[in-house]
Amino acid sequence: MTELSDALTRVLGAKTAKALDTSLGIGTVAELLRHYPRRYARRGELTDIAGLEIGEHATVLARVERATKKPMRQRRGSILEVTITDGQRRLSCAFFGNQAWRERELRPGKTGLFAGKVTAFRNTLQLANPEYELIDPESDEISTLDSFLAEIIPVYPAAAGVQSWTIGRAVRQVLDTLDPVEDPLPEQLRERHGLGDLQEALRQIHRPESWEQLDEARERLKWDEAMAIQLIFAQRRHSAVSRPAPACPPKPGGIAAAFDEKLPFELTAGQREVGEAIAADLAGEHPMNRLLQGEVGSGKTIVALRAMLQAVDAGRQAAMLAPTEVLAAQHARSLREMLGELGQAGELGSADNATRITLLTGSMGAKERKQALLDTASGAAGIVVGTHALIQEHVTFADLGFVVVDEQHRFGVEQRDALRSRGADSTSPHVLVMTATPIPRTVAMTVYGDLETSSLRELPAGRSPISTSVVPVAEKPAWLDRAWQRLVEEVGKGHQAYIVCPRIGDEPPSDKSDKRPPIAVLDLAPQLAEGPLNGLGIGVLHGRLPSDEKDAVMRAFSTGKLDVLVATTVIEVGVNVPNATVMMIMDADRFGVSQLHQLRGRVGRGNVPGLCLLVTDALDGTSTRARLAAVESTLDGFELSKLDLELRREGDILGAAQSGKRSGLKLLSLLEDEDVIARTRAVAQQIVASDPELAEYPGLARLVSEVVDEERAEFLDKS
Repeated sequence: MTELSDALTRVLGAKTAKALDTSLGIGTVAELLRHYPRRYARRGELTDIAGLEIGEHATVLARVERATKKPMRQRRGSILEVTITDGQRRLSCAFFGNQAWRERELRPGKTGLFAGKVTAFRNTLQLANPEYELIDPESDEISTLDSFLAEIIPVYPAAAGVQSWTIGRAVRQVLDTLDPVEDPLPEQLRERHGLGDLQEALRQIHRPESWEQLDEARERLKWDEAMAIQLIFAQRRHSAVSRPAPACPPKPGGIAAAFDEKLPFELTAGQREVGEAIAADLAGEHPMNRLLQGEVGSGKTIVALRAMLQAVDAGRQAAMLAPTEVLAAQHARSLREMLGELGQAGELGSADNATRITLLTGSMGAKERKQALLDTASGAAGIVVGTHALIQEHVTFADLGFVVVDEQHRFGVEQRDALRSRGADSTSPHVLVMTATPIPRTVAMTVYGDLETSSLRELPAGRSPISTSVVPVAEKPAWLDRAWQRLVEEVGKGHQAYIVCPRIGDEPPSDKSDKRPPIAVLDLAPQLAEGPLNGLGIGVLHGRLPSDEKDAVMRAFSTGKLDVLVATTVIEVGVNVPNATVMMIMDADRFGVSQLHQLRGRVGRGNVPGLCLLVTDALDGTSTRARLAAVESTLDGFELSKLDLELRREGDILGAAQSGKRSGLKLLSLLEDEDVIARTRAVAQQIVASDPELAEYPGLARLVSEVVDEERAEFLDKS
């Protein structure tokens, strides 16, 4: 018999077990049974080919439309070109070498599963030498694959060397010998919420006899995933209240009130409402943990500054953490400009109740850095702005009461966690994390389950519209020439432009040779200076420039001494040059939806409309082009955040890339399963309130460790 903890070598044999482990990282029975089908095909219905992605390993159920044998031009032998279709779109399959038997097998009208790596040949999607399993036209059954005899055909996430049908056979073999499985969810909980037991759910998710059975299995297994996540956050919320925070009540007649009086504009209703909520949190003795999300340009910085001044009024310090030195320097300049005489303590002409703003970054000169460290440690600086250098061990705060983390998703979990332990007298400073990447409510409940969430959806007056266009250079190369002309025209009107590249250009060459390297700043800038942008003032900005050079370049662009800034994503957030009207993003397919939206937000900040051009060689019909088309079609960041989540694996939002592990979320949809998330959140809160360590619920404790591995649990606990 077989148990969940058994190694697959014992159950399946060395050859199959090694292939599963090497290709998919599946080594135990439990890992195999939690490797759920990606989708299900109904016998007789073909897979939708639209949305395939170049480079992915795809499995499609399709019909052979035609097969043509051609001689190979550069060497002896022949190539068999097979066109398969889903009834709407076509996909080419190429088989190299003399394989006459394939020509006899793959006759027009045949239907089967085709699996392989998606490539592009002459701007057409292609599977090169795909593996396949055909369906017998007489019986409508897949040959030699009796696990697919049912009406519902599971299609698994696969890889080269391990196809979907191989995984299906392995799962069948395991299920046929599986011992009774201990259910982690208490029976009373399952009965109260109408959930089936785990063993039956695992069987039905892999071998459903009906669509109703499949729905029941998915619902139960989603509960496992949601419960594991919500239990972790419930434990976090429980432990957070045990450590006090430094109270920062508002001070009548203080610097915060003086700042409000000198504001040259009216705060939006949203800014006032969020500001009042933050002020109330800061006045308390429980650490504030609040997420502030808002559209690009919605005024999050002014909200954060007003809160920081409240902390200063209470005799505490505030720190603002930015992901890049460029943004940290920009924030420090912006805060000083907004505060004026209120931010010039110790300087001639400063206000009586002024504070001091200090910038602290890793690449500052020794003299500047020494003074910044002294101001921070002595308390002379009420507001300290910096990068991750702020959380190094030798940086000491006099009395840190409040921390603002800007664009929090750009930081590692250890960096964010370190600031929480910087309060004086064993206190934990209040924390406000900000993002211009709007987050759907269900994601906020799941990923930021321990945070109160506030949103700014109203844009202040004065923002100009931005138009966005995709420039598909593979299909229409002349469009790129027109894009450069359009940029020159804008500069001719007295405006400026950004050109963003995904790479600096001084990195070591990649081992991957199947795709050209991304366009690089250091390669493109001289080409433009000698070519289409000849005669324009071009500057270069990237993260590995010395700090003083970055600052000089950014100042030159801000003051109009440069026409064009060729940069990496160091200008993604916080950079504010109202005269810049054009944003060209090279290899736009290399960026995520939210990142494209952020970059686009660098233009249209003045009284002239902005233009964003998304340059790509991605082919029409791929999910990449669909993603770019979505960015082209809307300026609503909240809508784009939903699309971003739909197009990515659900688990990526939990930081799979940061933890280095496969995601624990396989079925739970952070967009569609709000009911499951809300119900498990309530249950987890109730359980942890009475048993924080889950001592009386060993099954739930085991569930957390199984669904959320140790490294991911640490990631979630810190983030």
